[in-house]
Amino acid sequence: MLTGVLAGLAAGALWGLVFVAPRMVSGYGSVDLAAGRFVAYGVVALAVCAWVRRPLPSARQALAAAGFSLLGFTGYYLLLVLAIRDAGTEVPTLIIGTIPIWVMLLGKPGHLRWGALVPGILLTAVGLFLMISPSASGGGLGWGQSPHYLRGILFACASLACWTAFALLNSAWLKRHPEVRATDWANWLGLATGLGAIALWLAAGSDVQTLRSQPDAPLFLALAFATGAGSAWLATILWNIASRRLSASLCGQLIVSETLFALAYSFAWDGRWPTPAQAAAVALFTLGILASIHAHR
Repeated sequence: MLTGVLAGLAAGALWGLVFVAPRMVSGYGSVDLAAGRFVAYGVVALAVCAWVRRPLPSARQALAAAGFSLLGFTGYYLLLVLAIRDAGTEVPTLIIGTIPIWVMLLGKPGHLRWGALVPGILLTAVGLFLMISPSASGGGLGWGQSPHYLRGILFACASLACWTAFALLNSAWLKRHPEVRATDWANWLGLATGLGAIALWLAAGSDVQTLRSQPDAPLFLALAFATGAGSAWLATILWNIASRRLSASLCGQLIVSETLFALAYSFAWDGRWPTPAQAAAVALFTLGILASIHAHR
């Protein structure tokens, strides 16, 4: 269990880098950054497969990897981008922020009492409320601000459903296929994600001329490779280890560590301390993780 928890926390630490990396470059859209990261993930996976000469997936395994890649990577992110386009940032972010709670609720193992999950869920929910309350109080929830607002909310809910399904189904798939190594599965997902990223960029990314005109192109490429190798490839390996060793509900709680690390990186980048509300949210998130670990022991 300890190995799984540490792997899940390490995955969260790598995922958190994705939130501060876009602040290091200007002029690139969120889809450009995501597509660059996912293409780099595919390139790293392809290089590893060629270097270590691991067996290729069967047709069924390749199809499963393509489906999981769509749920957890390119499809999820494209839906989130569409949600933010139609409904702004605040409400879609709030909706996506409930993913750990949904994974905890839907991934509860049969032997675990519902009451054991309540402390972790409540601590996480209150922490989420503290994190979004300043923006939520700044101008309502946005109804009527966009003619496509409701469509944006639907996109956000679809994005939420995609990653929740990925977390639950990926965990179940890995437990059903112990013969597949966590690294091999991460590589197969990476190959599928790299191909999907090209489609993502063609569907919603900037044109080639716009990308070439940006002054930060070398830094953009460096960040794409760093987050592709770290926040995608290595993080997926670690998440696969956690998903195989832990219940889906505990993995769901560990997703909160992504937010914790993202906040820490953001505060460090800005050179400031968190506000009292943010500090309280961080404390609640941490207590929620500890409560969930205790409940699953």
